[in-house]
Amino acid sequence: MEQVLVCWLGNTDLRAQDESEKVGLGPIAQAASSDSYDRIFLLSNYTDFETVAYSNWLKKRTNAEIKIEYVELKSPTDFGEIYKATRKILQNIKSEHPKISLTFHLSPGTPAMAAVWIILSKTIFPANLIESSKDHGVKSVSFPFDIAADFIPELVRYSDNHLKKISLEAPPNAPEFSAIIHRSSVMQRTIKRAQKAALRSVPVLIEGESGTGKELFARAIHQAGPRKNKPFIPVNCGAIPAELVESELFGHEKGAFTGAEKKRIGYFEEAHGGTIFLDEIGELPLQAQVKLLRILQENEICRIGSNSPVQLDVRIIAATNKTLIEEINQQRFRTDLFYRLAVVVLKLPALRDRPGDLSLLIDSLMEKVNAESEVEPEYNHKKISANAKNILFNHPWPGNVRELLNTLRRLAIWSEHTVIAEDDVKDGLFPVVYPQSDKILDQPLEDGVDLPAIMGKVASHYLKRAIDLTGDNKSKAAKLLNLSSYQTLKNWMKKYDVQ
Repeated sequence: MEQVLVCWLGNTDLRAQDESEKVGLGPIAQAASSDSYDRIFLLSNYTDFETVAYSNWLKKRTNAEIKIEYVELKSPTDFGEIYKATRKILQNIKSEHPKISLTFHLSPGTPAMAAVWIILSKTIFPANLIESSKDHGVKSVSFPFDIAADFIPELVRYSDNHLKKISLEAPPNAPEFSAIIHRSSVMQRTIKRAQKAALRSVPVLIEGESGTGKELFARAIHQAGPRKNKPFIPVNCGAIPAELVESELFGHEKGAFTGAEKKRIGYFEEAHGGTIFLDEIGELPLQAQVKLLRILQENEICRIGSNSPVQLDVRIIAATNKTLIEEINQQRFRTDLFYRLAVVVLKLPALRDRPGDLSLLIDSLMEKVNAESEVEPEYNHKKISANAKNILFNHPWPGNVRELLNTLRRLAIWSEHTVIAEDDVKDGLFPVVYPQSDKILDQPLEDGVDLPAIMGKVASHYLKRAIDLTGDNKSKAAKLLNLSSYQTLKNWMKKYDVQ
């Protein structure tokens, strides 16, 4: 098995070339001359001239093959930057030379570099650790603990909590429209309309299925508009208990009700000068809708327990996954509020209605998943095979982009290989559950439909209505149904068991 030494090039090593410095051989040359290595990998953030000069000097003092890995670091003490760079280099080394015994040298470089060697040797890349000094020579280093056993479970817990948080898919704080991944013409039109709306302060209503990116659009509109330096306050209307809606939105005075021990500023006052995003506005109780209408009309609120109005300057962006016109018909949403909110209406298309976007989204979101998981132990960047992508292309994605992103996260966790295969995707996709519906059209065909039963249901429905409407006058009923005669109507009634 080949013996490989990996180390950062340090300042003391560079000085060792000059005998007048009196630093001895320096840590790297000292280690190279004390043991027999087949290869030495020098990680260097110094200039090409300095690094090559040292490499040539070192070659005279060892028979090992010298390999240089240049690394650009903004700071030699930035732990995260050093960790990512070192991990990537070690992955490449292990890929090219699978049967090697690694040794990491702790002495050259900064303390942050030494800390990274310790962590990597105890987790992803098992290795021997050495240190050296001019006075004491080279010696092995051992630690009375196992990072993998003692610390990795806590790291994984942190990673899991982080993954749980981001799986809720809160968008970035200040996305621009260019951050919305798309190539389809339908999304291009929607974004152009949103860009025009962003320049004004009029209310915006965003409609779209769950997971289509309504909050992403809302934040982009805010950020692209004149209020971008003011607050953006997102509110999930469906998550507020009905009895607390007014207090949460409009605030309350001390003593306004039992439990109101101090004055509370509501979300609208917090958003003064900026934008309030009312997500799932269709869930607001009717009483709260009345107060919201007052804000749109008068630009003021009254806290619960107060008769003094508070003047506000707030832009309202509302979103819903319901069809508010249908909610109005069911008397669950106020007509006057709808028309106040619907100055600009953006209808976000479902993922299945965005031709050409799915492939682009899969590639981009897979990069996002890989970036999220870089610091996780033993994680390797994942790619998706062509056959696996074909399965993703044929999935209807009822949860839209959010479902796609969380599916890719799930596949990255479950897949044991760097390439996510067809079977991985089959195991990772949830079956599509279609809602039960009385609609005759658009019923799912995947498992087949009973066409004769559907036809019978339609016929029975209209036969009964025609008989009722005409007072059991079969001639008139036949005419209403465009049937040729009274006898034809009777035959239909008998066939479909209509009394």
